[in-house]
Amino acid sequence: MLRFLFLMMIIQIPLLAKVKTEIVEYKDGDVTLKGFLAYNTNSTEKLPAVIIVHEWWGLNEYPKMRAQQLAELGYAAFAVDMYGDGKVASSGEEAGKLAGSIRGDIPKLRKRINVALDWLKQNPHVNPNKIAVIGYCFGGTVALELARSGADIKGVVTFHGGLGTPNPADTKDVKAKILVCTGGDDKFVPQTDIMAFQKEMNDAKVDWQMNVYSGAVHSFTNPKSGNNPAMGVAYNENADKRSFEAMKQFFIEIFN
Repeated sequence: MLRFLFLMMIIQIPLLAKVKTEIVEYKDGDVTLKGFLAYNTNSTEKLPAVIIVHEWWGLNEYPKMRAQQLAELGYAAFAVDMYGDGKVASSGEEAGKLAGSIRGDIPKLRKRINVALDWLKQNPHVNPNKIAVIGYCFGGTVALELARSGADIKGVVTFHGGLGTPNPADTKDVKAKILVCTGGDDKFVPQTDIMAFQKEMNDAKVDWQMNVYSGAVHSFTNPKSGNNPAMGVAYNENADKRSFEAMKQFFIEIFN
């Protein structure tokens, strides 16, 4: 009997992990965007889906890696392109300019991420009624603004993302549940922003939660952030693993 079960596990593992990835093009007006889609080709049902919004660097290998992770867990995962043509910054200065051009224009930001959401809802592999959005750093800000735009999504997860908005009154339109994962020592997300965010969410009666990870600074989920917290940006393995597990449990809640 044990030998039979072992053989069945060997047979099933490749089936469960058969992930297809592809670069897909979609449009925001005359701007061509190049996203990265990952999903399990063995599923016979439409999948719950997760939009992934990149850090200020653009759609590089990191969000693509996260998309593959989520696809292996059974989700359709769509890493979006917020800059156009799949552009990736080659320096912090360039990244700041690219992110600023989006973050400094909230109507443009919301339109661009809503275009991605609309595209995903039309995808034949996706259950349009079960979509969440996650974002890292700059992407966390984008994910929250998607929720504030009133988008019909189940949930938002931010990892070391900016929490502020110039339009806090729009939070009354939030339909999603929200999970914020932030570093306890993140100087880019100061306590004043945290308190303002909590008030904003409470005033609008949003279903939200916040996990604060001790010793973690900005960009704590990305191994390429280095290992020197004194720089203000560094990887933290414990915070990375704990926040990923928190996200997984959050998805079980919102999709069931």
